[in-house]
Amino acid sequence: MSFPDTRMRRLRRTDTLRAMVRETRVGKDDLILPLFVVEGAGVREPVASMPGVSRLSVDQLVVEAKEVRDLGIPAVILFGIPDQKDARGSGADAEDGIVQRAARAVRDQVPELIVITDVCLCEYTDHGHCGLLDGEHVMNDPSVGRLVETAVSHARAGAQIVAPSDMMDGRVAAIRQGLDENGFEDVAILAYAAKFASAYYGPFRDAADSTPAFGDRRAYQMDPPNRREALREMRLDLAEGADMLMVKPALAYLDVLADARREFDVPLAAYHVSGEYAMIHAAAERGWIDGERAMEEALVSIKRAGADLILTYAAKDVARRIG
Repeated sequence: MSFPDTRMRRLRRTDTLRAMVRETRVGKDDLILPLFVVEGAGVREPVASMPGVSRLSVDQLVVEAKEVRDLGIPAVILFGIPDQKDARGSGADAEDGIVQRAARAVRDQVPELIVITDVCLCEYTDHGHCGLLDGEHVMNDPSVGRLVETAVSHARAGAQIVAPSDMMDGRVAAIRQGLDENGFEDVAILAYAAKFASAYYGPFRDAADSTPAFGDRRAYQMDPPNRREALREMRLDLAEGADMLMVKPALAYLDVLADARREFDVPLAAYHVSGEYAMIHAAAERGWIDGERAMEEALVSIKRAGADLILTYAAKDVARRIG
């Protein structure tokens, strides 16, 4: 027999053959679109550092949600940006808060969509940190109490899934107890279980107006070199009652995501974060890469590493191309 004995290229010869033997696919059902909601009416304010992303008033958010539904994307996650902020993040659990109003509007007018809400204080505090302060120290247990109040208020407004992103210790158990005690035992928890203190969050902080007024978040978000600790965080969140786990960011932590897929038999999400998204757009704008192909390749890598769900600002564009 002549060399080569095995010809791997046989199944790569045409687009149809490649599609037939493709191992990993990103489908519309895998996608979750993050949305930023602000006060006012008729507001559609582009985020300069995130091409294709805008801050939306509630009425425009509903328009966006209808488009998301029509594209076949099953879920959105809401981030609120209030006009008024204070030290305790009072707007986070206000009955008429920005996320609460947005959740009610989407549930009322686009009931087919799953509404997920980000549960954190950083968008609502005047200092930009994810919890309550004692001087410049972020207190864990008092912050957990505020997070429980926030999660319950989101559930009351109609959120089907709450997603605590603060990284306070014990918050998943406390939120689960708070939801159950208030009659929201069917509301699921998507825990930002392995959220790293990453350099890739800059554009999000521009969009959400949540840059810390001092210091950074390394005292509560995970240290990027720590892979084994990420699994420990995930085990703890599962033990506390999380229904789903998230790794954030995605691309720089595919090893962590793959570790989680091997260890945990629960739905896994990965957040393709603002910096990862913006870098692809920036390089494409300069003609250095094919932006569409690079974005699709990035999302395939996340799916291939083990994610069941991908939070990405590219969700609409990808859904259109899937058709």
